[in-house]
Amino acid sequence: MKEYKNLIFVVIVGMVFASMALAAWVLPSKDFSDSERRKLAQFPEFSFDAAWDGSFRTKFESYTQDQFPMRDSFRTVKSFSAYYMLGQLDNNGIYLKDGYAAKLEYPLNEESVIHAADRFGYIYEKFLANKNLNIYLSIVPDKSFFLAKPNGYLSMDYDRMFTIMRENMSYARYIDITGTLDITDYYKTDAHWRQEKLADTATRLAAKMGVAISGVYTEHALERPFYGVYYGQSSLPLPAETIYYLTNNVLDGCKVTDYEMGTVGGIYDMDKAAGKDPYEIFLSGSRSLITIENPKCENGRELIIFRDSFGSSLAPLLVEGYSKVTLVDIRYLSVDYLDKFVTFNDQDVLFLFSTLILNNSETLT
Repeated sequence: MKEYKNLIFVVIVGMVFASMALAAWVLPSKDFSDSERRKLAQFPEFSFDAAWDGSFRTKFESYTQDQFPMRDSFRTVKSFSAYYMLGQLDNNGIYLKDGYAAKLEYPLNEESVIHAADRFGYIYEKFLANKNLNIYLSIVPDKSFFLAKPNGYLSMDYDRMFTIMRENMSYARYIDITGTLDITDYYKTDAHWRQEKLADTATRLAAKMGVAISGVYTEHALERPFYGVYYGQSSLPLPAETIYYLTNNVLDGCKVTDYEMGTVGGIYDMDKAAGKDPYEIFLSGSRSLITIENPKCENGRELIIFRDSFGSSLAPLLVEGYSKVTLVDIRYLSVDYLDKFVTFNDQDVLFLFSTLILNNSETLT
């Protein structure tokens, strides 16, 4: 009887594996993982050269891992086991604390920070030096700035990062915004900050740059629930959140020109609310070059912001103090071509980057 039960168990397990193997070959490949927000590996093209040098095997392994049947379900089981059964502090670098999912950002990569400062220095020497410009630097702390060290997680030396940037960008006046923020100003399931929480931060930046903003807005909520990037990366069923966005009569009257897509519209791209990442409603997400024209401001002042994705939700709150705001993302626009699109003269220039980008600056061109 015991041998009979063992045989049944072996047959069932074999059928399960056979079914999964068959499903892996029969089911169509998926192009994109909505939960992880990344493209999935596809079946590699075979060639004798690829087989000989091992690249086919490597790509095939990535393909099988990405296209595995019920992959998301197995990822969730693994995450539950890691967090709640094995007691691990993190799973694939994502950790949970007080309802917030965050990514471990450790250790400080000084070479990366210096590389970022060098890229900004190149911009300064090539386009900004010896011109009538007011240049500023501000750094957006990631969530681990508030969560990691107080809760026993490895934390990079943020003070050292700030010091490196300030020492290597002596031509820029540093604006410290860390005191205007706390962990509640960030989404629980995403890396980004919440626009409706940024009035104090925007007011600090505006004041230090010598302009005034009212800080008075009407708050609106997107109807679609928001699941941030860490929701998918953690593989845990974290609660949905709500994206709020701010309007007033100034923001409503602004004209946004997206030079990458060749379109003209408003501050908020509501078509993005139904896309893979609703955070992209803020100025259409990551774009290489955008201008915001404010017809209600008659002071003629202009602001140029070199930024990453955090600037998408903050920049609209600074528009009230300027006739024109230009946003440049050098992850997607080569620095050497800047003067073909932007004229630098008699403007405020703000370098606004997150610690996440500074510590991983290989994306900066």
